[in-house]
Amino acid sequence: MAKKKLARFAEMEVLPNVFQPKHEEVFRTDYPLKGKWNEEVFHNDHPIILEIGCGKGEYTVELGKLYPEKNFIGLDIKGARMWKGAKTAVENGMNNVAFLRMYAEMLESVFAPGEIAELWITFPDPQMAKARKRLSGTRFLSLYRKILAPQAVIHLKTDSLFLYRYTSALIELNHLPVEVRTEDLYGCGWEDKILSIKTFYEKQWLSRGKQIKYLRFSLGEDIPLTEPDVEIEKDDYHSETRYMNSHLVHGNKAIRNN
Repeated sequence: MAKKKLARFAEMEVLPNVFQPKHEEVFRTDYPLKGKWNEEVFHNDHPIILEIGCGKGEYTVELGKLYPEKNFIGLDIKGARMWKGAKTAVENGMNNVAFLRMYAEMLESVFAPGEIAELWITFPDPQMAKARKRLSGTRFLSLYRKILAPQAVIHLKTDSLFLYRYTSALIELNHLPVEVRTEDLYGCGWEDKILSIKTFYEKQWLSRGKQIKYLRFSLGEDIPLTEPDVEIEKDDYHSETRYMNSHLVHGNKAIRNN
């Protein structure tokens, strides 16, 4: 496994659709591509859609296939996962798909005001203990405002009921415009080719009977955002690793008891 990871990291260095800013290129300074993604990367003036926490890049790639008239960038810090999406996009000649390996905290150093037309947040860690780390919390929403075009739409797709209810409470408290909200995306009868895209982990959650939640909203007026002061019941688990580890522990206990 370690050799495979190293091989993927090495290939990431040469894939033409992968950008991996060094710390000194984004820390308190502007990345050379800031404000120039259309001109220097995509070579067109099409809108740019950003996916935060893209994982393996499945959503970014599938969106790129559905909308060749738009540009898509998947952002994540885990390069070994991102490699799959980047490789797939190159092999399919998808010039409208790129990947950015860096922390989301550095977004303002990489994108100019209004450079991003739309934002996706797909199955992030709900960070139940730390609101500051939640990708749909006030800290990150305020950051998104600095790079999003006016009236840009934000999509949140999650298996976490905690994160869905937290984000809903934040939206209501701050009177943010909401277009769609549902606690059961696939059980509400919608027919939507975008929302029907399913990542590997999403399929795993669905196979275990978990409902997928979805919110589509915008940030409204440029006023300070307030964190909701509400008690929200925490999820039993919030990641594939935690789920598998918990079931492994229970399975080992059962074996020992027998």
